[in-house]
Amino acid sequence: MASTEEPLSPPPHLLILGGTTEARRLAEALDARPRGGPRVTTSLAGRVARPTLPPGGVRIGGFGGPEGLADWLRAHRVTALIDATHPFAGTISFNAARAAASAHVPLLALRRPSWTPVGGDNWHGVGSLEEAADALTTLGARRVFLTTGRTGLSAFAGPGAGTWFLVRSVDAPEPPYPARMESLLDRGPFTLDGEREVLRRYTIDVVVTKDSGGAATAPKLTAAREAGLPVVVVRRPPVPEGVTEVATPAEALAWLDRYE
Repeated sequence: MASTEEPLSPPPHLLILGGTTEARRLAEALDARPRGGPRVTTSLAGRVARPTLPPGGVRIGGFGGPEGLADWLRAHRVTALIDATHPFAGTISFNAARAAASAHVPLLALRRPSWTPVGGDNWHGVGSLEEAADALTTLGARRVFLTTGRTGLSAFAGPGAGTWFLVRSVDAPEPPYPARMESLLDRGPFTLDGEREVLRRYTIDVVVTKDSGGAATAPKLTAAREAGLPVVVVRRPPVPEGVTEVATPAEALAWLDRYE
């Protein structure tokens, strides 16, 4: 006797483009839900040697541009895509927008808000690491706390040979980098007392950072304000137009519920 039951539909499949605290918290929140929710895969770029892995499926490495990502979305029957990458991982955000449109998959951007200065801050906004290096010359910097990560250090390897840099990153930096440099390997979140001690111990006179946003690395801004130090802030790169954005994992969960 032939069955009259309807064939079962595949479960929803969410792809999170991750590598941020927000991406991991979103995956954790979904994992904590009662079973029956979407299958979750988090994609990591693989730039950190020992990343903190989220629950659920994990893939590491690139997709091969927007076409490769679109093919992956189709092949793995992805029903929703959340771009929760770092605010400075600009290329993947544009690739995600093109791939989602090509594969007809709903796309959400989970982006932590930018930092905003408060009274007493002495911020100098620049558009690139190269402009940040130029700003150090203008400010007469001698001892710089460089918190822009281990990539792009070549921008600070040229002029200003008398400047000394304290470079903080998760993994050891690779050349080219400044000739006068000390590497501080550490992973956030950082405390205000800890950041005060770094500025004091290394007699820092200028801080350089990217506008990453979020609370994990913000204490350095407070410590710099308390110490009266200038902060060179690299502005975020442009993001794709027309993509829905939210600021928190909770908002991402509410958006996702529409597609379950």
